Amino acid sequence: MAKYLIIGGVAAGMSAAARLRRLDETTEIIVLERGEYVSYANCGLPYYIGNEITDRDELLLQTPQSFKRRFNADVRIHNEAVAVHPERKTVTVNNLRTGEQYEESYDSLLLTPGGSPVKPAIPGSRHPAIKTLWTIPDTDAIKAIVDNGSVRKALVVGGGFIGLEMAENIRLRGIEVTVVEMAPQVMNAIDPEMAAIVHGELRKNGIELFLNETVTVFEPLPGGGVLARLGSGARLEAELVLLSIGVAPNTGFLADSGIELGARGHIIVDQHLRTNQPDIYAAGDAIEVINPFSGKRGAVPLAGPANKQGRIAADTIHGIMTRCYTGTMGTSIAKVFDLAVGITGATEKFCRAESIPYRSVINHSGHHAEYYPGATMLSFKLTFCPETRRVLGAQVVGYEGVDKRIDVIATAIKGGMTVDDLTEIEHAYAPPYSSAKDPVNMIGFIAQNILDGLVQSISYDAVAPAVAEGAYLLDVRSLGEFLAGTIAGAVNIPVDMLRRKLSKLPKDRPILIFCKVGVRGYIASRILTAHGFTNCFNLSGGIDTYNAASTM
Repeated sequence: MAKYLIIGGVAAGMSAAARLRRLDETTEIIVLERGEYVSYANCGLPYYIGNEITDRDELLLQTPQSFKRRFNADVRIHNEAVAVHPERKTVTVNNLRTGEQYEESYDSLLLTPGGSPVKPAIPGSRHPAIKTLWTIPDTDAIKAIVDNGSVRKALVVGGGFIGLEMAENIRLRGIEVTVVEMAPQVMNAIDPEMAAIVHGELRKNGIELFLNETVTVFEPLPGGGVLARLGSGARLEAELVLLSIGVAPNTGFLADSGIELGARGHIIVDQHLRTNQPDIYAAGDAIEVINPFSGKRGAVPLAGPANKQGRIAADTIHGIMTRCYTGTMGTSIAKVFDLAVGITGATEKFCRAESIPYRSVINHSGHHAEYYPGATMLSFKLTFCPETRRVLGAQVVGYEGVDKRIDVIATAIKGGMTVDDLTEIEHAYAPPYSSAKDPVNMIGFIAQNILDGLVQSISYDAVAPAVAEGAYLLDVRSLGEFLAGTIAGAVNIPVDMLRRKLSKLPKDRPILIFCKVGVRGYIASRILTAHGFTNCFNLSGGIDTYNAASTM
């Protein structure tokens, strides 16, 4: 009878344990978890603190007892693996309740130890008002502080997905919240003009942002709070501080095991999730995965990939079917108050950093037919390869329908689809749900037009340099829109009057055309091109994107 030992009892580990049991009733399965809880919904923790989830038990998907009853696995909480010995196929374990140390043997070992929040070496960061959020006990401690009513001001250090989810949920409890982020934007994974929309939503809901800032020291205050001094000299007081600046792998116990680790301590695995040591496998937040665009290894600590890796590792361990894990492209979504922020694949920022050939376009359109009540705006950015026309990535920000479009693009990337394929994707259409030309189709049309040479586009950040070199700015919106605000130096000729005023336009200068979101600009570009203006460019995303990005 085979004996499978799993270190780590949350996403990847418990998925693997359940899969192994479904594949074979005869094996012995042991799960070691150093904490008190297994198989809990860590992605739901911020929403429990914010009282969006009111029943704590809803976060506990399984207990050791329930897992034993259903899957006949021995789940040992408060048991910490402290060393792995591949040469004798054993693991040294500390029982944290009794203090006993023992060795557990295995035939196959799966490492799913996960990660822990990075705790920076900021002076004063051990103050009891300074917390991190990762586990159920973390959540209980933070919620107790919030529930007792002593917190008037909270400080969140780090503007990533978890940091912003915490900022929202603490703010919903009536607490003043400030976010400090060392980058020039929150959600550093997305491109700046998309992050600018998120900034607006945060400020609209009373979140104060300090960008391009770092905390240099925490000082205790009378009454239990802390004073945070920033690099700029700013001083922020808070009764509660949440540190959310990254995740480090829990792999210190592997130091002398001979298991290959990456530069940041993540476990190196092959496409079958095998380590370099015989009969030892790994999955979840503690491993390095392949980025399908750059081919480089990196860590992507997300629940979806971790659960899928657990299943694949179980199949490989069991041996009947050996599957491959082909990499993680980072598909994710976050709720920021009423806004949803979705991302999949390669961003423009990523393509630039990795020297990947790309083009990008932005479109703003309703999440369903605009004549049907309740349509809200979707801001949609697509990156694609100009040589192969393949879809590389997308970012979508809006109030409704974000997840639907991100999921479609993620599927398109996985299937190797092109922008031409996007134009023909069939969606379930009725006015309350979409448009006859869904936003996915529309972004495909725009990219297709660029690749087919029907229009040239320019991004918001290229406008000022182009104008400085003599480009002509043409606003093709209505006179009323123009008078309400335009880009400095622009001339207004509404698109419907353009054919009658062609003589007023220069043919010896680049013409930068813009409207509200880009549709009228495209029509104007086609008119000018047809009349011999070969050096004209449509502003991608229109003045809406330009104005949002200008607030960065």
